[in-house]
This record gives sequence, C-alpha cells and structure tokens, in this order.
Amino acid sequence: MRLRPRKQQLLGLLPPSLVQTHGPRADNAVYLSFDDGPHPEHTPRLLDLLAAQRVRASFFLVGRHAERHPALAERIVAEGHMIGNHSYTHASFGPMPLRQQVGEFDRTDEVLRAFDQRSRHRVRPPQGHLSPALLLHCAGRRRSIVYWSYDSLDYQRDSSEALRERLRAAPPRAGDIVLMHDDSDKATEALAALLPAWRQRGYQFLPLPADGA
Repeated sequence: MRLRPRKQQLLGLLPPSLVQTHGPRADNAVYLSFDDGPHPEHTPRLLDLLAAQRVRASFFLVGRHAERHPALAERIVAEGHMIGNHSYTHASFGPMPLRQQVGEFDRTDEVLRAFDQRSRHRVRPPQGHLSPALLLHCAGRRRSIVYWSYDSLDYQRDSSEALRERLRAAPPRAGDIVLMHDDSDKATEALAALLPAWRQRGYQFLPLPADGA
C-alpha cells in the first residue's frame, strides 16, 4: 500500500499554479481534504469533529450532492472550509470525452457559486484521472488542479481501526495534502483518535487557498 503515490510525485514536478500536490510547509501546516460529499449522514459528523478540534479543511464536492444537500454545503463554507470542484456526477473520466469532462466541472461551478460566490473553483478529477488533454485544457484556462501527497486509503475495504493504525504508523508530514473521503464514517472515526496526537506533534490544520497555490 502506497500512502505517497508515485503518480503524485511526478505531478509534483509540474508548476504548482497548475497542479498542486503539496501545500506550504510553513508553520507545520497539514491540509486535510475530503472528497465525494456532501453526504447527509456522514458529513455532519465530520464537521462536528473538525469544529470541536478547531480544524479547517478542504472539501471537494460532487455537484449533484451539493444540489441535493445545500444546507450542508452552506455549513461547510460558513465554518471556514474551502470548497472545491469534484465534478457533477462523479462518473469515471477515463472513457469520457474532454468536452463532457469540462461540462462536469462547469456545471459544478454553477452549483458551488451559490455557496461561496466564486465563479470558478479548484478542481480534483474523480479517481484522480487526468488525461493529457484535460491537463492542457486546464493549463489554457488557468484552472487550478489539486491532487494530494498523502493518500489515506480510507476507501479500501478495511475498518476504521485499521485506517487509524495505518495513519498512526506513517503520519503525514508538514505540507502534506491528505486525501480522505466523507462518504463514510471511517475518516471521522480515525481522525477522532489521531488529531489530538497530531496536534501534539505541532501540526496545525488549514484549508487550501481557494485561488490556487
């Protein structure tokens, strides 16, 4: 299992204004990010935990989920978290034509604008799929893509206890963008145990900049 994927290391060679894989390392900052929400059951519990621990993070929202649960999207923004664009349907980008991929992002921007008044949002493609055509499109449109440097693997079919122990054995480092998900309680349950210990290491938890690196 690779918590620091090789693909992200290679993408880190690109200009961070185009593809960001790390956040600023100053002040021992770690950047938690959550994909696939908002979820009506799991996201509120995660937000409760983050508020109790005084943690701000980044949420890459699926457009149709934000449409269905606008109060949750509003709460995410109101509590100081960054919202990003994780496509409208979360369908696989692999077989999808570029025009349709761009349409997924554009439609989600329209949805998210109602919550943070931004016309465009930083994007994270579903499953991290980034074709050369999409990369060139984003470069030409000056659209910021956010990846991660640390994959929690919380989407795997193991328990929250296994996730917690995996992250405890190999914790993130300052500057890491941590990939997690809020479509289950696994991340919340693991973070409830880990955040106090990570704070003792001197880490602070910040949202990514909404306008890019």
